[in-house]
Amino acid sequence: MPRSRATVATEHGSRYLQQLCKHWGHKFAVDFTPTEGRIDLGEGRIVELSADDKALMLELEADDIERLQQVVVDHIVRFAFREELAFDWRPAG
Repeated sequence: MPRSRATVATEHGSRYLQQLCKHWGHKFAVDFTPTEGRIDLGEGRIVELSADDKALMLELEADDIERLQQVVVDHIVRFAFREELAFDWRPAG
């Protein structure tokens, strides 16, 4: 299954991690702390997140990886409307 990862420079990584996990927690299996999260979207689609005081790290797994990347970006950008974030997706081993 294809995997990709991105590191997004932000001082608010923990906030965005928690917002995304809480948002999707109403529909999907979610487990998170302020610094790590995992969202199981079903059908083999997984979002793993980690955060520190400088960045939000994302790793995705899905057959439709490019679509999932865009969905994740769209959600986080909505949460982060006060700052401009750059997502540079790379294949993950």
